[in-house]
Amino acid sequence: MLVPVQAFPDVLDEIKLPEGFKIEEFAGSLDKPRFMAMSPDGVLFVSSMGNGEIRALPDTDKDGTADKAITVMDGLNRPNSIAFHDGYLYVGETDKVSRLKYDGYDKEPGKKEVLVSGLPNKGHFTKTVGFGPDGTLYVSMGSSCNVCVEKDDRRATILRYDPKEKDLEVFASGLRNSVGMTWHPETGELWATDNGRDWLGDNLPPEEVNVIKKGENYGWPYCYGDKIPDPDFNEPEKCVNTVSPAVEMQAHSAPLGLTFYDAEMFPDEYEGDLFVAFHGSWNRSKPTGYKVVRIKMKNGKPEGIEDFARGWLKGEKRLGRPVDVLVGSNGELFVSDDMRGVIYRITYESKN
Repeated sequence: MLVPVQAFPDVLDEIKLPEGFKIEEFAGSLDKPRFMAMSPDGVLFVSSMGNGEIRALPDTDKDGTADKAITVMDGLNRPNSIAFHDGYLYVGETDKVSRLKYDGYDKEPGKKEVLVSGLPNKGHFTKTVGFGPDGTLYVSMGSSCNVCVEKDDRRATILRYDPKEKDLEVFASGLRNSVGMTWHPETGELWATDNGRDWLGDNLPPEEVNVIKKGENYGWPYCYGDKIPDPDFNEPEKCVNTVSPAVEMQAHSAPLGLTFYDAEMFPDEYEGDLFVAFHGSWNRSKPTGYKVVRIKMKNGKPEGIEDFARGWLKGEKRLGRPVDVLVGSNGELFVSDDMRGVIYRITYESKN
């Protein structure tokens, strides 16, 4: 059985990083911090699912620690994610997408308005929002179950919404629970994590990172991985035209947030690489995940995966659960942890 987080209070001493990297606490005492975003005025924002708030975390003296946590929105229904676009702050709540006019973290925010309502919230209830290079809003929508044929065709998809046309459509389907989304900084492609089904043993099915294309189907519930038929259905013909993952990862790792490194603080060999936060397993005989991994990229293609930050799992004791990763204004990597209520800041200092 996993031991609660309180068993090891000095978690920073346990985190292992490549040589030259350092991890520190940027902000603490947060209530289930989930996904992060940098505001147009360079301030880190985070959704706080526990108390239904969005908080700004300014670091005005540039000492690597948030000065304070400012509540920008409250009274939200399990907010999972945030995005800034065209002067608005968007929030993915469990049953809706909301927004408010944004004019700076220290200014009075505009009145909240509901952009999309009536989203299903049973089963996988989180909603992740983000804007693509095309200027439209994308919303990830997890499944209602472990493995089943959904009655609502919005489930197990990534949706696309045009704020001008007020039109919501299924962009891609067959995605059991794509909690994390990001766009490749050069190609503009949408990349997303996907959490595989449970109860096929410790090592099946693989967790996935997918390159999401309009109109494509990524397999669930009929198949997983590289077109492998799910034993609950055993209908291989339904896997023929599905899209295989760009990356397969250890089953039950629960990959959530992901981001491409497009800054200059880290060594040159990290440029363009993909970082993924593993939230960690809950039903594996030997726990796995609870770390941040680096997917090495070459010419826009993944070519290998390795641990980058590990130590939130010590034996079978949980020290925290990484949720999201985000590149900051100065090139640092922020990591949110919804179990400890902390945001970490990872920096690199050359020893030359």
